[in-house]
Amino acid sequence: MQKKVNNIYKNIPSDMPEELFEIISEKDNIKIERIISDGHSTPDDYWYDQDKDEFVILLKGNAVLLFENDERVDLSEGDYVVIPKHCRHKVLGTSKETKTIWLAVHY
Repeated sequence: MQKKVNNIYKNIPSDMPEELFEIISEKDNIKIERIISDGHSTPDDYWYDQDKDEFVILLKGNAVLLFENDERVDLSEGDYVVIPKHCRHKVLGTSKETKTIWLAVHY
């Protein structure tokens, strides 16, 4: 069986009214996804509250996360964070100059 090769930096839409969430692989209790942001942020009245731990690494661009305890985390290319399940958080903002590309693993 021939393997299909993809590229994490390809097929990025130029116009993005909303963040793009793409599942790369999903099996059993693990989901790997590519997230693309373009100056996006989480709505003020919304918090992510996930049932699984999440490892997220910033591959391109920059972002600012806010956790419910008012901890602010600034991320640059190559930075990663592990977010425990039910740790409420939101994205305060992402780069407006370039697309922000995240790789997230939910487990």
